[in-house]
Amino acid sequence: MRLCAVCKNRMEIKYNDKLNLTVASRFLTQGITGVQRYGIEMSRALKKINKDINMQFISPKKVLHEQIAEDLNVVKYGLFKGHLWDQVGLLFYLKKAGNPLVMNFANTLPILYKNKISAIHDITHVKFPQSRSLFYNLYYKYLFPLMIKTSKHIITVSEFSKKELIEFYKINEEDISVVYDCVGSQFRPERCYRRDKYSDNYILAVSSIAYHKNFHGIIEAFSKLRNKKIKLYIVGGLNQKIFGKKSYEILRKIKTNSNIRFLGAVSDKELIILYSNAQCFIYPSFYEGFGLPPLEAQACGCPAVVSDIPVFREVYKGSAVFCDPYDTFDVASKIDTVLQSKYLRLELIDKGFINAENYDCNKSAAKLLNIIKKFI
Repeated sequence: MRLCAVCKNRMEIKYNDKLNLTVASRFLTQGITGVQRYGIEMSRALKKINKDINMQFISPKKVLHEQIAEDLNVVKYGLFKGHLWDQVGLLFYLKKAGNPLVMNFANTLPILYKNKISAIHDITHVKFPQSRSLFYNLYYKYLFPLMIKTSKHIITVSEFSKKELIEFYKINEEDISVVYDCVGSQFRPERCYRRDKYSDNYILAVSSIAYHKNFHGIIEAFSKLRNKKIKLYIVGGLNQKIFGKKSYEILRKIKTNSNIRFLGAVSDKELIILYSNAQCFIYPSFYEGFGLPPLEAQACGCPAVVSDIPVFREVYKGSAVFCDPYDTFDVASKIDTVLQSKYLRLELIDKGFINAENYDCNKSAAKLLNIIKKFI
């Protein structure tokens, strides 16, 4: 029996009013850092493996990643943007939709709404407040405790972050779960590239330009390398509103060295080429909740040097070279060791491929889906 258009529309509205899960997708309006990457890859994987629940992705109207929004069938809603959309626009939508369960990956959720699962990646605003602007630090200082208090469950990205969140916010252990960050399937070795664009031998750093990412340490360590012909390429976002004035001080240092190229934000296609053809990847952060870029580098066949901090010991184990992020001589020494030893580079590449395979997005999404079903 064929339905008239009016009847069909009424059925669709009724179906949408009974959604089981809404995914807050404001990350689609933002440049991609590790947090947004988590949102994108987990959303893709959830949509791919989900067979049991009705799921709707919703975002503000001004989307930056249109193709991803189209693939996820995102509903664009409301007049607000930024945190105002999280707290007001999204709240209105959820009330109109019949109060479905909502979850986030990369943003905050309405503190006045209780049917929610909240993802919190780390407590950077506590450990390294100089990495964020005053507004962001104050926002998270007062918002996170309220969001945690009104959430049915908390998701985080590593055992390290889970421990920190439990200790700092006094969360019951049964109320928080680890769903690991993961590597998108697009991150695979790509050796063919335009020689006129990236013809140098180079080491690579990828991250937002925030203080705790230790770019000032990278620059200082780079000046101490024995290999004076190699270049340093830096890929990363620069936003004083988010990352504070320190980010521009770091950029000024970058511009004074002719052997350093600051590439800014690049497409995934270009990023994969950069990972695949770098001699070494360097990531000496002071603090991370997970630290995804070295994992992407490993998936593309690039050996990684990372800081010796607890979360990296958890995630990278024996697949990377560890350095003291507070000692630029040690950072330089570890980079030199990787550059000079062909055997070590090949060993790290092989171990990196194996390690990256452990962080599969479908596995993480399956674990998350089981958690979601407990609260629907």
